[in-house]
Amino acid sequence: MAALCSEFGDLVQIKKQLISVISLCKERGLVHSVKWASELAFSLDPLPKNELPPPTFFTEEDAQDLDALGLAKSYFDLKEYDRAAYFLRGCCSQKAYFLYMYSRYLSGEKKKDDETVDSLGPLEKGQVRNEALRELRVELSKKHSAGELDGFALYLYGVVLRKLDLLKEAVDVFVEATHALPLHWGAWLELCNLVTNIEMLKSLSLPDCWIRDFFMAHMYTELQMIKEALQKYQSLIEAGFSKSTYIMSQIAVAYHNIRDIDQALALFNELREQDPFRVENMDTFSNLLYVRSMKPELSYLAHNLVEIDKYRVETCCVIGNYYSLRSQHEKAALYFQRALKLNPRCLGAWTLMGHEYMEMKNTSAAIQAYRHAIEVNKRDYRAWYGLGQTYEILKMPFYCLYYYRKAHQLRPNDSRMLVALGESYEKLSQHVEAKKCYWRAYSVGDVERMALLKLAKLHEQLNESDDAAQCYIIYIQDIFSCGEQLEHAEVSTALRYLGQYYFKNKLYDEASLCAQRCCDYNDAREEGKALLRQISQVRDQTESSTTDLFGPLSSNNTPIRRVSPLDLSSFTP
Repeated sequence: MAALCSEFGDLVQIKKQLISVISLCKERGLVHSVKWASELAFSLDPLPKNELPPPTFFTEEDAQDLDALGLAKSYFDLKEYDRAAYFLRGCCSQKAYFLYMYSRYLSGEKKKDDETVDSLGPLEKGQVRNEALRELRVELSKKHSAGELDGFALYLYGVVLRKLDLLKEAVDVFVEATHALPLHWGAWLELCNLVTNIEMLKSLSLPDCWIRDFFMAHMYTELQMIKEALQKYQSLIEAGFSKSTYIMSQIAVAYHNIRDIDQALALFNELREQDPFRVENMDTFSNLLYVRSMKPELSYLAHNLVEIDKYRVETCCVIGNYYSLRSQHEKAALYFQRALKLNPRCLGAWTLMGHEYMEMKNTSAAIQAYRHAIEVNKRDYRAWYGLGQTYEILKMPFYCLYYYRKAHQLRPNDSRMLVALGESYEKLSQHVEAKKCYWRAYSVGDVERMALLKLAKLHEQLNESDDAAQCYIIYIQDIFSCGEQLEHAEVSTALRYLGQYYFKNKLYDEASLCAQRCCDYNDAREEGKALLRQISQVRDQTESSTTDLFGPLSSNNTPIRRVSPLDLSSFTP
């Protein structure tokens, strides 16, 4: 089990810290950090009155700025950011300075959104910048050099740097912010969006605080290290956060990422029971319902979210998924565009809109949407994979190879990425690499049951008949062992090949059984009958009793025993 910080032994102290940081973030208008800390605090037992933390400590400067700060905060809450900033000019306290700078930043963001929401579509929205950023950077940089920024101001400075694409500097500032104020979740979350791989994560010098374990669990999920993430979240549950809806939602997202759909659906349904008016993460829930083609459930979810909040990004994504499942792709794309008008940094909406444009055969718009998704988050394997598929349609295999490689790097154990890579190598006549990819896809657990079939067909094209036969045998045994043989159309292809292979090698018993099995499939029936006639013409009068080719592997008469063993390990990367 993943080791946790020693501070988890004192949940009362953690609860006190959460109550304190909720108060600090409320005063500064950091609503998302307030929500996160409040959800965690709610999952812990309430404190008796004598255990509650004391009110926030007031300095002389805080007392002097109290009236101006109260007035400005009231304007800030009403989203009158310029007005709030105006009344905070000249204030001396750290709290007033942060709200002054934060109001100016949000004012610039609001003006940017107002300029673009009607005049431009979401595909162009990313080109408009917040004009206040450069000015804010200059002022915050001077204060930073003088060491006058507290944890909240450092967080804001990091956000400004990230918005200006100064990512290396932003990472350093966010790390500094977590040391200055470890309990502010917003700084950890911003840092999470900038960490690109596990090596970078290990190189960061982070404070040794209980909140770091939440950050590491979140990072493991983002980096597709799902086993480690689940272990960390399980440890947090055992440490006392068993009632946390945040942890439950994160575990559900982790199961969604590894395509454990049953577990993820069960957790999301439980989450909806505990928090029926929750909108957050419901777009991920709708993705699972979409994959399972659960139209009534997806329809109910969409109607329910419209009643709760019609103009939330997640609601628009859920409705988009609903229309996509009904093959109304124009309507689906419209709702994803609406989601992006509400939040141009919504990763899921960009990727899903790319999928819809693919369905509408609009490859140029699909490429643009996928590229925007990658700009938002370079770790989004779905966008890289979507770009690969788009260039595959455009018959540009070298581009395909590049994007599929990127997707594979992010999801090394996903068979779909490996099969796509194998197909790209095959188109480029790099047959050895293609074989490696197909065999690796089979080894890691082929979700679509296509890797062995493609490997067998490649061997067939290269006239490597023994290798092709071995792959077809394993393929058929896998299909029959799962009881899917009647539903799987490609079984007849394997049986046809094996029938001819055994016939050429004078293994008439096995060839006869393959031919008989071919007669069970409409597309192979005539070939099966023809092969049976050929066998009857050349067979000796004394026929040995046939054995079941597709019985258990331990049977001494299975064809895999009759065919010389083939070494496929050379194809393993």
